[in-house]
Amino acid sequence: MIFDALTPNLINLTEKVGEMIMSHYKTNLNVKTKADKTPLTIVDQQAHQLITQALAKLTPDTPILSEESEQIDFETRSSWDEYWLIDPLDGTRDFIEQTGEFCICIAYIKDHRPIFGLIYAPLNQTHYFTDDQSKAFKRQHDKTTALQCAISKQPTKIVIGHYSLHNPQLQSHLEKLNNTCISHLGSALKFCKIAEGVYDYYPRFGPCSEWDTAAGVCILEAAGGYVVGEDSKPLRYNTQDSLSSPVFFASGKA
Repeated sequence: MIFDALTPNLINLTEKVGEMIMSHYKTNLNVKTKADKTPLTIVDQQAHQLITQALAKLTPDTPILSEESEQIDFETRSSWDEYWLIDPLDGTRDFIEQTGEFCICIAYIKDHRPIFGLIYAPLNQTHYFTDDQSKAFKRQHDKTTALQCAISKQPTKIVIGHYSLHNPQLQSHLEKLNNTCISHLGSALKFCKIAEGVYDYYPRFGPCSEWDTAAGVCILEAAGGYVVGEDSKPLRYNTQDSLSSPVFFASGKA
């Protein structure tokens, strides 16, 4: 797969999907609750349809797994050597609560690892993506710049989700760290902001799924960062029946 050739199509696609998403922003939405107690709106479903239909045309032989896909059993998924993994609207709760901190996540998984990632933030029309040389970039207002994690300075700038601070494991973890400054940010944009050098560290103990992390992991690693589980090893995808992500630690340095 040559992603440099696909990226312009994916940028155009996500811009169009982003326009649809923004057309519903700050409107009254019928919000449903899924089995995992996360919110679902018509925006999630429409974004899913637009992205999966376009990917099916661009790469007709490649399977697609989306947060809004009908359940695909592991027996089927385990035969996939590579596939698209997408979250059509990551940060649905932030979208509903109008924080602006939501995004579209598209990743390509090969041999259980993300080898391409693209994240689009519709509110400020910003793309983050990787290329075939495993470099990471930010594109905004037709200007593209390379991403590189910052050299960490004190205090360590930690970023977590808006709803994470009450997690007892996270509280215990943060108490062990010295000289920190904590900020809150929704969705997978946390990975992007570490890749940009805005933040240093993102620990995640709460519930999370593979489509929430894959694109951001790829972008952050390409910018010189690291994402590991409690075993200090990189995250692997589609290795079990559950699509839940493990506890992980995302950092701009080793």
